[in-house]
Amino acid sequence: MVCEQPVRVLGQVRRFPDSTVSGFVRHQAMYVLHYAPDNASLIIRLALEELGAPYRTALVDRRVGDQRSPAFLEKNPNGLIPALETPDGVLFETGAALLWLCDRHGGLAPVPHSSARGDFLKWLFFCSNTLHANLRGLFYPQYFVGPDHAAQKCLTAQLQDNLIHDFGIIDKCLPETPDVDALDLYVAACLRWAQIYGPEDRNWADLAKWPRLLARILRLEARPSVAALVKAEGLGARPFTRPHRPTPPEGSAQ
Repeated sequence: MVCEQPVRVLGQVRRFPDSTVSGFVRHQAMYVLHYAPDNASLIIRLALEELGAPYRTALVDRRVGDQRSPAFLEKNPNGLIPALETPDGVLFETGAALLWLCDRHGGLAPVPHSSARGDFLKWLFFCSNTLHANLRGLFYPQYFVGPDHAAQKCLTAQLQDNLIHDFGIIDKCLPETPDVDALDLYVAACLRWAQIYGPEDRNWADLAKWPRLLARILRLEARPSVAALVKAEGLGARPFTRPHRPTPPEGSAQ
């Protein structure tokens, strides 16, 4: 939840059945999420909302290249969004920040000693290292093959095939959970972006192909965390199942 002064901290966070938090958990620490609308920061915003963690946001205005400013590069030298200020320092890389929050607050993921932890980690890293990476190549082919348009066209065609495979594997194999978890947040964001960004032909990203994923993101879409996200970033009432490009109250998605 985004906090104004005074800070209000939720008394409980959602946990997996066997979840415990070892050591001192600083629930009252105010996080700072450096974000841009409809960027990967939305995954971290959703996690903060789901966990009831107090935070405030700092806009990284992509319209003026804030992500390349010296001030932001001090937080993330890669110039990528998000960056999350924590009591333990600044975190970047979406998967790392997401996992850190899950472990710090004891929710949205099995705890380290759980028998379900291995399954969770392999799918989290698949989302981060394969699914998300393939989407980035689809949206920004020039960063991977340079300015040659023929090479870019070949790359995007291959990445579309890769992504159909990626979403299909997740739909078939992702373990069922009794409630929303961190993987739902990551996959829902990727499904959203696949439907509205990149090459003009987006018919490949048809949710009807992936009924189990559709059921999971419908469950997520009904949660208060998504309502908070929609209001903050202008994503529309059905941000994952009927997405459109954002109309944010501040900043720009691209």
